[in-house]
Amino acid sequence: MSNARPRGRPAHPDTLTPAEWRVAEGVRHGLSNPQIAARQGVSLDAVKFHVSNILGKLGLSSRAELRRWTGVAADSAMVKGQTAMTEGTSTIGTIGQIARTVSDIDAARTWYRDVLGLEPLFDAGNMAFFSCQGTRLMLVEGEAGPESILYFTVAGLHGSLARIEAAGAKVASAPHRIHTHEDGTEEWVVFVEDNDGRPLGLMAKVAPAD
Repeated sequence: MSNARPRGRPAHPDTLTPAEWRVAEGVRHGLSNPQIAARQGVSLDAVKFHVSNILGKLGLSSRAELRRWTGVAADSAMVKGQTAMTEGTSTIGTIGQIARTVSDIDAARTWYRDVLGLEPLFDAGNMAFFSCQGTRLMLVEGEAGPESILYFTVAGLHGSLARIEAAGAKVASAPHRIHTHEDGTEEWVVFVEDNDGRPLGLMAKVAPAD
């Protein structure tokens, strides 16, 4: 028998490849293809290619269906932490983050740091995060608007979502991972709509698996 290896890249063990997961999370976060391309530093055609592959692999027909897809990457800390995130308290906590769109992320980063005097936390693509005495401010580059998005901290992301959805809240996107810190801690968020159709975020941190 021949021991020759098959040609081509070996199949990835997860549902999606790492690049596809990054694009899927962008779609679930409500970003357009150009926004995903800009944040990830890839071409628009690459994003379109990944979106097409993702929909085909998952048997979905639209981006709207993908936004509500609840899949979790196999390497995510959420895989082991999902039970705690489901069974944990569903009480809404403090406002953990406020998001504001800025027209120039570099200029805004300098202004909020040097003029306003906020403590920088970390940067992620075209986003900058600052500490505001326990509440986090997220600046994201785009078309600056008059309103900000409120993010409420929760101990159990899935449990909290189930409770408020049962109470009548409309889910805008499924829970999805938005950032992984250097120590492996993951940040997860889900968006729901308030009574005026405006987005509200529920956010939680998932510690890395031991």
